Amino acid sequence: MKTNLSFSAPAEVETDCLVAVVLDRGEKDKTDVYLAIEDKSVQQAAADVLGTEATGKMLETTLLHKPANLKAKRLLLIGGGKTKKFSSLELRKLAGAAVRGLKSRSLRSFAMITPDGPNAGDAVTAIVEGAFVGNFDSNTYQSDRKDQQIDNLTIIARGDQKNLQNELEEARIIGESQNFVRQLVNEPSNRMTPTILADHAKKMSEEVGLKCEVYGADKIKELKMGAFWGVAQGSDEPPALIVMRYEPAGAPEKPVLGLVGKGITFDTGGISIKPADGMEKMKYDMAGGATMIGVMRAIALLKPKVKVIGIVCATENMPSGKAQKPGDIQTAMSGKTIEIINTDAEGRLVLADGLTYARQLGCTHLVDAATLTGAVVVALGYANAGIFANDDAIYERFSKAMSKAGEKMWRLPLDDEYKEQIRSNIADIMNTGGRWGGAITAAMFLKEFAEDTPWIHLDIAGTAWMEDQKAWIAKGPSGIAVRSLIEFARDFANHR
Repeated sequence: MKTNLSFSAPAEVETDCLVAVVLDRGEKDKTDVYLAIEDKSVQQAAADVLGTEATGKMLETTLLHKPANLKAKRLLLIGGGKTKKFSSLELRKLAGAAVRGLKSRSLRSFAMITPDGPNAGDAVTAIVEGAFVGNFDSNTYQSDRKDQQIDNLTIIARGDQKNLQNELEEARIIGESQNFVRQLVNEPSNRMTPTILADHAKKMSEEVGLKCEVYGADKIKELKMGAFWGVAQGSDEPPALIVMRYEPAGAPEKPVLGLVGKGITFDTGGISIKPADGMEKMKYDMAGGATMIGVMRAIALLKPKVKVIGIVCATENMPSGKAQKPGDIQTAMSGKTIEIINTDAEGRLVLADGLTYARQLGCTHLVDAATLTGAVVVALGYANAGIFANDDAIYERFSKAMSKAGEKMWRLPLDDEYKEQIRSNIADIMNTGGRWGGAITAAMFLKEFAEDTPWIHLDIAGTAWMEDQKAWIAKGPSGIAVRSLIEFARDFANHR
């Protein structure tokens, strides 16, 4: 999707559709509906429906054809809710909803006016990022798929042209990278094996100037990644250890940010096999790995002055005569021994070796992302990802990045009492801690391998896949955490 800025008067912009935001500044049960722009021509065009058809309710849309005094063919009024609650977070959703609503009408282009409220830079960023999210659909393999895409987006803004153009370009990179992740996650497992995932990472790295190395089973065994190999040994598909490096000229030796992603391209549960109902969704179990690949793409293009290493541990988790079994003991790269209680708790095993390897490569700060536990969905539902941290300072930095990115995550505890649940009688630790607090005990397991390195764990099991169609985003992969991780990396470059 091409994106560009216009500083013309909205009435003078020739477009298939002009989009403007309607807000309600009324208090409590009272309403005071208004158009959130000062342009008199657009206000006049909308005057007859403001307060009646267009009430300002969040995501409410009113489409006017051949609006008077405007060069646009249509005028779409979209509600942003109450003025006091309106911010760039809501604006992202409005832009996505505008894209999805207009492309369903076979329109190819539109122009959106930055509303009063958020500053101009934040508004441009929110519109571009939201529009890219809205433009993605997951029906890739439908033979009768309709070619419904927005090809051109114009943002009508006021402010410093150079600064706003920079904001637009950066937002485009982020939006494209988030959709790149969604494309990877959306692929079925027969078209997204560990080898194919590695090929995508290598191709992307070549395009944007990253160093990328891909290792197979021999290297995994050489590194003594027994936890990773324990999962991989059950599949006929070879595993892939993907290592992407961003080392910009002029960046200090430290910090080095390590991004570690779970790349289970299909998860049957292994010998502890999952129920058949819903297992097809387990193609998404590589969403954490895909997220890190997409984040590395964006970082390479945005060029922050900080070193970043992305590691993806990619394999299938399959039942076979070679697969690990409940009761087996695996020795992780760190030397810790692990009693396998449930082979379906495999994500933490591959991440354990990924985190250790990241530390070995010199990473001073760590973030991992994984569709790790169903328990986090029980705890937080589908609205928030789970976030864990072994260091309050790194959590505060990530929290600020998350807030700026407009993504919802909720911190869960890592108290020492939970470690008792993963103590083993025969090995150092077990790979499950029982039913209660399952997301926390999984995080406690990973904490053993992060050790004293400042570390964030993102459990995105409930948020990496949209279970229902929303006005602003299609059902399917969401690309959660991409924006937050990008902001986090940029913060390291700006505040060392």
